[in-house]
Amino acid sequence: MQFLNTEQLAFIFGLLGNIVSFMVFLAPIPTFYTIYKKKSSKGFQSIPYVVALLSATLLLYYGVLKTNAYLIVSINGIGIVIEVTYLILYIVYASKKDKITTLSLILLVNVAAFGLVLAVTVFLLGGTARICAVGWICAVFNIAVFAAPLSIMRQVIRTKSVEFMPFSLSFFLTLCATMWFFYGLFTKDYYIALPNVLGFLFGVAQMILYMTYKNSGKDVEAKKSTMEMKKLSSTNRPNLTGSVSKNPRSDELKQTTDVYESNDEHV
Repeated sequence: MQFLNTEQLAFIFGLLGNIVSFMVFLAPIPTFYTIYKKKSSKGFQSIPYVVALLSATLLLYYGVLKTNAYLIVSINGIGIVIEVTYLILYIVYASKKDKITTLSLILLVNVAAFGLVLAVTVFLLGGTARICAVGWICAVFNIAVFAAPLSIMRQVIRTKSVEFMPFSLSFFLTLCATMWFFYGLFTKDYYIALPNVLGFLFGVAQMILYMTYKNSGKDVEAKKSTMEMKKLSSTNRPNLTGSVSKNPRSDELKQTTDVYESNDEHV
């Protein structure tokens, strides 16, 4: 039996990376279905989609600069189309204030920042230096993206609730990081491989946190409902002492008893 060579393994893991990345790109569809049904994007933020668009654009640029990086080009080209669609839907159903904020972010991040990278690498660098510079930019940016869920992880630890950290998303992000790590390893593209090591570690940490705290929220809710029931029952319990003292018949009985006692003393 002949083993697969590095090129074949790179193709397999790159193809798997494309499939899993495509599923991750489609993950926000329920969110935008909700926005479409409500005809409002109130309560949702556009920042994740602006950042995802910049990431896909940088990686597409890096893939074009490299030779034979078709698997990087393909998935990030698809990703750009998907993220632009998300942003258009968000802007259509956003309030005036959110529209202005989102458009400002797009101009600042996706136009100005990417334009600056493009200008510097095209006019000041060339050949291998340009590829290395864009590769490092992509690697640093991806590390920052992978580190972004740290705030959510801190919130999970503080609140002991996994409401805002779904297991499925953490699982697919970990799987995606694994596929692209091996693709980068077999193609000796360390600008792709190294950031995905961090992505894998953060993904595993998120899944461990989920398994640790997945039932904690239910316990907290159960305790809260029990306390509320106790408080409600104590509030509705009749005050027997108060009712006796306020009963006029008991006051009359007490007065009669006092009269008899005073008569006995005179006797």
